[in-house]
Formats: sequence, C-alpha cells, structure tokens
Amino acid sequence: MITQLTERPWLLAALSFLAGAVTILLVWGIASLIAAGSRPIDAGANPTSSPGRTESPVETPEPSDEEQPSATIPATPGTDSQASPVDCSSSTVEVRSADELSSALADAEPGDVIEMAPGTYVGEFVATVSGTDDDPITLCGPADAVLDGGDWKGDYVFHLDGARYWHLKGFSVTNGQKGVMADGTVGSTIEGLTVFHIGDEAIHLRKHSTDNLIVGNDVSDTGLRREKFGEGIYIGTAESNWETITGGEPDNSDRNVIQDNHIHGTTSEAIDIKEGTTGGIVRGNTFDGAAIVGADSWVDVKGNGWVIEDNRGVNSPLDGFQTHEIGNGGWGTGNVFRGNTADVNGPGFGFSLTPERDNVVACDNKVSEAGEGYSNVDCR
Repeated sequence: MITQLTERPWLLAALSFLAGAVTILLVWGIASLIAAGSRPIDAGANPTSSPGRTESPVETPEPSDEEQPSATIPATPGTDSQASPVDCSSSTVEVRSADELSSALADAEPGDVIEMAPGTYVGEFVATVSGTDDDPITLCGPADAVLDGGDWKGDYVFHLDGARYWHLKGFSVTNGQKGVMADGTVGSTIEGLTVFHIGDEAIHLRKHSTDNLIVGNDVSDTGLRREKFGEGIYIGTAESNWETITGGEPDNSDRNVIQDNHIHGTTSEAIDIKEGTTGGIVRGNTFDGAAIVGADSWVDVKGNGWVIEDNRGVNSPLDGFQTHEIGNGGWGTGNVFRGNTADVNGPGFGFSLTPERDNVVACDNKVSEAGEGYSNVDCR
C-alpha cells in the first residue's frame, strides 16, 4: 500500500487533504457544543408559548426624569392578613335547618363553632352576639351549605349586626338584595365564601367596621336589582348616606384587609372603597370586569392611606384602578398602588388618579391593552 502511495503522489496528497478537513470539522463541532452549553438563555424567550401566539405587550415605565414631589410609599400596615385556621370538625353546635341555624345564632357564645350541614337554608339570618378576640364565634360549612335569601329584591342574606369577632367560613350565600352585610363589626374574618346572584353588592363592611379580614372568597353575579349598586366588595358608606348610617359622621371603617378574593361578573366595581375609610389593604385579588356596566374601573379608592398591591385584573370598560376626591373632607389621598397587573382591554388608563393629590402609582405595576396608557400621572 505504501509503495502504491509513493508511486502515486497525487493520491497521497488527496488523502492528506481529506484528513485535514476531518480534523477541522471535529474541532469546530466540539467548540460549538462548548459554546452552546455556556450561552445564556434569552430572557425574552418564552419556550412554553404556543406556536404563533402573540403575548400582550406589557408597559412598565421607568420613573420620570422630571423632578417629582417627594413621596414616601408606606410599608404595609401591620394588620395580620392571614386567616386563622378553623376546623369545623371541632364544632360545638351542628345545624341542619334554617330554624336550627337561627336558634344557634341567637344562642351563640364566645368560642362556639356552629357547623352547617350541606343543604339549603332559606331565610335572612342575623347575628347580634359578639365573640372575643381570643374566642371568636365561628359559622362554617361546605360550599354546598347555602344560605338562600329567597329573593334578590329582599334584604340581607347574612347580617353581622353589631356582632364582633366572628369567623364566617366556607359556605355559600345567594338570593338577597345584599349578600353579607357587616355593621359595626370588629376583628371578624369572612373567608372562603361563595357569594353569587345578589341584587346589589355581595360583601359590605360599614358603620365603623374595623380591623376585619375578607379573604379567599369567590364573588360573582351581582347588581341584579340595579347595576350601579352591584359592587363585589364594598367598604364604608358614601358621604350622601352618612346621615342615615353614622349620624352624619364619616364612616370610619378602617384598617380592613381585602385579600386573595376572586371577583367576577359584577356590574359595578369589584372593590369600592368609600370616603371616610383609612389605612386598609387590597392585596392579591383577581378581577374580571367583563360584566361591569354601572361603573368604569375594577377598584375605586376614595378613602385615605390604602395600599393596593399585587392584584391582577382583566377587562375593564375604562380604567383599571381609580381614585376620586369626594366632598370637602380631604378624602381620596395618600393611597399607594404597587405591584399590580392590569390587562385593561379598555380605552382608559391602567391607573387614573382624579385628582392626583398625594396618591402614588409605583413604577413596578404592569399595564397592557390600555387605550390611554399606563397612568394619567407619572409613576414614582
């Protein structure tokens, strides 16, 4: 073979060229594999997106270069936002009918746990006895334990009437002019309820109801009686009704926490926070405003010093979040909006402050599909 190669120098040259080419290809391939292993992943890539799917643009502006008035974004108030656990298996009273439930509510004492069996409880139910901070009174049941007011043109399906330190958990509320009404309650928790098919608003804290928690509820199908009154969760009292509800004084329903609720199918705001209220939190809720016709935003804040954070909304007829100044009492200021996601799908702003006053829209909110843009004021 060697003799044949030496006798044919052209063949030797061809084999040498081929060996060199193979060597170059091997070196190039190994280098490419090393480079691919160390290449950073493009942060903008979305490998889980469906082929051909276009993601909605998200607008997250940087703070304005223009000098802004100094503003301090307050820390989250210290109210405990975690619902205390309730075990209905430790019930002290078990009820299976509307009459038994009414009797249990009337006879309740601090520390009682009233458990409702699955079924429909037709009537309008009232609690007037208070628990204590250490020993609240609990009313609980599964979602198929349904309080049915009988007619969405009627009255309140469940009323905490001056009753403090209650824990309402798990059951359903339907067919009343208002779903759950709380007057003058303190330290109460409304947790995991399903409130639906309601004439006006679903859950309402008023008449100086303070330091309460509304958490993990599913609210829908409100405003059957009148669309403009179909709020999901309503805090306080409008100034025009102070004379009737609070003797002419502002309704200081303060330091209430509204957290992790799913609010959809409401004809008015998902959450309406009235003038007179101070220092509450709206956190981690989800809104779908596709049914809103009696209002023009998911959240309307007319109180002072509220923190609205980490909420997510879709489908608004105009704006995502709003503030308003009502009356001459200095209301509608000092509120902070941060970490929210607003997929507006409407002609307005993600955040509309009317007027701006000392309200703050942080720059870490995310806004998409808003006809007017991120906000009517500069973020900071």
